[in-house]
Amino acid sequence: MARFVLAGKADCPHFAKAEHLGERLQGSLPYFRIHKILVPPDEWKEWLDDTCRAHGWRHEESPLVWRELMHRGGSGMLLGGLADFLEHCQEHYGVVSDMSSDMMLKIAVENRETEERWKEEQQLQASLLQPLHVWIGGALNPTCSILIPHLLSEHLLLWDSSSSTTSSLGVSLHLLHLDGEEEALHALRVETEELGLPLLHQVTVHTGLEEAFRDADLVILLDEQEEPSDQRHGEEEEKEEEARETRRKKLLLQRISACYRRYGQLIGEWANHHRGGVRVMVAGDAHLNLKCALLAENAPSVDPGHFVAVATPLEYTARARIAQKLGMRTTDVREVTVWGNLSGTFHVDLQRARVFNHTGAVQGPPFFSRPVLEVLHDRAWLKTVLPALVSGRRATVASEPQGPMPASILVTHGILVVLKAWNGVSRPEEEGRVLSLGVCCQGHPYVPDGVVCSIPVTFSEDRWCPVLEGVHMGDELSETLRLALDQLRWEKEEGRSDL
Repeated sequence: MARFVLAGKADCPHFAKAEHLGERLQGSLPYFRIHKILVPPDEWKEWLDDTCRAHGWRHEESPLVWRELMHRGGSGMLLGGLADFLEHCQEHYGVVSDMSSDMMLKIAVENRETEERWKEEQQLQASLLQPLHVWIGGALNPTCSILIPHLLSEHLLLWDSSSSTTSSLGVSLHLLHLDGEEEALHALRVETEELGLPLLHQVTVHTGLEEAFRDADLVILLDEQEEPSDQRHGEEEEKEEEARETRRKKLLLQRISACYRRYGQLIGEWANHHRGGVRVMVAGDAHLNLKCALLAENAPSVDPGHFVAVATPLEYTARARIAQKLGMRTTDVREVTVWGNLSGTFHVDLQRARVFNHTGAVQGPPFFSRPVLEVLHDRAWLKTVLPALVSGRRATVASEPQGPMPASILVTHGILVVLKAWNGVSRPEEEGRVLSLGVCCQGHPYVPDGVVCSIPVTFSEDRWCPVLEGVHMGDELSETLRLALDQLRWEKEEGRSDL
């Protein structure tokens, strides 16, 4: 099937001629289809630049015509303008346009009037709709492009149990990346629009903080800072090497602290405080606890319980490694939790962990399970090898093709799992599931108030609740938690230096 896209200014006579010829061929040929895009005259230049940049084309005038090549695995083949389209139709179909200049001008006027009416209808619909505003920081992180199609799922963003879903609201997606390449951000916007996601209301891109987090209902912050490096080369003594590493870490912490303090202030000032309040998720690898704590401290108008750091990638990696050790599937290992600093010292807690479908002396139906600590007897492996494998999951991804999923997919999976539980749209068998989550602890028996620490939680009525039943604070967990809290305090102090 031949499918052509005709795009042009709404008041362009040349577009009217291409449109007329395309409709003639569509009416007479069974496998010829056209798709028309009317662009307001004042928006044509920007739209044309973005489209050509995204596809690597060069074109200046209206109309713009290309042929879609979806059946060949390509996004499109540029034909050019009116003359190129007329020549193509004459060569391949033996059809020429006999439209007069007067008719071209008349249709151009009608197109302009149609576009204005359509724009008025769109503005009316926008005033009636109250779309959810979803902001993604670090939009050039590879995780973002993987996340977007899943995030705009019809059943994922159930915002308020007493209101309608986003299927009747729509989603305004805002892509933010500080100091990012504007061209890459615009290409991501065009790719997102071309996905044709049914819930997508509009996409905007931002490289500065002028409008950051305005009316935000959901904020997802991905890693975007690159670690500053020392440019000196040559052999150096061990002490000098340590000094360079210390300077590097300090610079990174200062950059993160300055950035996330400002983020927190903007979220507190601009975010949507209605519809249940803004929800903020920090995901990735770099200093998640510190980022989450800075956001909560600098947005006092937002409930601290609405700031979370996603720990699911570490949890999933631990489950995958245990399953691999037992020769089972990852889904058969459940309720493994992670305590502490998600980007530093943490503890993999197996007190509640259970194994399903295990083949052994004791077996049962599918719902029957046994504690991991009863099935896996290699205590040395659990104490030393497992934490090292979980900590080094990035290196593992690069070196083991059959190992855990790539990091970006793991982070995406973690965000979706937490969001489903938070919004109460998990599958029935997942309701009440225990998750690891970095949260601002208040009144927790093992963590000081105000500290962001990963702990086991469950979600109930759109709120997380700490899990204390079945938790025994043994010597190993206590010591690891103490080290993690010391580490978090040090990170915060270093980040404040010289600011």
